[in-house]
Amino acid sequence: MGEIKVPELAESISEGTVAQWLKQVGDFVEKGDYIVELETDKVNVEITAEDSGVLTELLAGEGDTVQVGETIARLEAKEGASAPKAPKAEEKPAEEAPKQEAAPAQQKTVEEVAPAAEAPQQGNQKQWLIASPAARKAARERGIKLDQVPTTDPLGRVRKHDIDSYADQKSNEQKQQAQASKPANPVSPSPAASENSDKPVERERMSRRRQTIAKRLVEVQQTAAMLTTFNEVDMTAVMALRKRRKDKFFEQHDVRLGFMSFFTKAVVAALKKYPLLNAEIQGNELLIKKFYDIGIAVSAPDGLVVPVVRDADRKTFAGIEGSIVDLAKKARDNKLALKDLQGGTFTITNGGVFGSLMSTPILNGPQVGILGMHKVQLRPVAIDEERIENRPMMYIALSYDHRIVDGKEAVSFLATVKELLEDPESLLLEG
Repeated sequence: MGEIKVPELAESISEGTVAQWLKQVGDFVEKGDYIVELETDKVNVEITAEDSGVLTELLAGEGDTVQVGETIARLEAKEGASAPKAPKAEEKPAEEAPKQEAAPAQQKTVEEVAPAAEAPQQGNQKQWLIASPAARKAARERGIKLDQVPTTDPLGRVRKHDIDSYADQKSNEQKQQAQASKPANPVSPSPAASENSDKPVERERMSRRRQTIAKRLVEVQQTAAMLTTFNEVDMTAVMALRKRRKDKFFEQHDVRLGFMSFFTKAVVAALKKYPLLNAEIQGNELLIKKFYDIGIAVSAPDGLVVPVVRDADRKTFAGIEGSIVDLAKKARDNKLALKDLQGGTFTITNGGVFGSLMSTPILNGPQVGILGMHKVQLRPVAIDEERIENRPMMYIALSYDHRIVDGKEAVSFLATVKELLEDPESLLLEG
């Protein structure tokens, strides 16, 4: 009997949440097959089988928290076995089959092989429920057990609309029960209860990643002396340079020339000039970093993540753009690895892609600086005493930890970024 255990995830991660079982009790798995997807504080991890055999027992349900090293499933190993053919309905159970026939092992019903793993209720002869990933996710978020959900599918598959219908039905029943249990003359109900008792609401369980994001943002605001300074950049020169070079740049490098490479280059140059913004506090000491791993905030399906562009000071514009494209695709596909997220020294976030004109970015601890980009918008700008022109302007914001970065240094850092972006050719000369 083999065991499926939660592997070592990372130095800072000791537990995870079972996001989805990719194999079910009775399934035959080959060595190396993905069995379960775990959601951790930072990334999702898929655990593989170390042996071939039949999955006989699940010891944790979807949504359960599990610890590193914990046994979460058991596998009846079958050395040299291969995936059996689909059984016929009239075949005998595995325990009645001849010993040399290992194939029917996965025929066992849930009651026979896994009494501890979400077995059907007495009298229900269904095997393990089949449900779409969307249905499993919806059920997990709403705290609904799949075996309680009726389905109209002729094969018994549970779909997301079955979960929605069941949730609506339970909600209506709860409302009716609440109405029936109300006293005839209620005594001074609280305003919140009286206002919301009949209002439609939807309750969702926060994902582990969203819980971590919430916790870390609060911790940063409680532990850092965070301040924000603002400036604005005339993007005329950057936009003109992009327009002149974008086609040739794409032909040469097979990647588009965007704003992020300009901002990353400008940030690295400014960090070299003002190194305390590339530092962190460790106890009573400052750790001033002499490398430049720049985090780029990316909106992913499960929340904001900050993958890191390594050694940004050594990369060309094309290298930076290519790294950002690769990391953003991984984030969208939920394929980021822990190494993609760890060790950043400074962060850049672009709220402008969502239309934000101005905002205050929150530090990505233990870093002490984060630059916020915003929407480019035409605004009238005084060129001199005689002329006013419409220019493409962007507000930029620097949030910093005032414990180690003084206001003068923060303002000067942001002014340096502005100057470099308004003269983008100078970025090519920065070492």
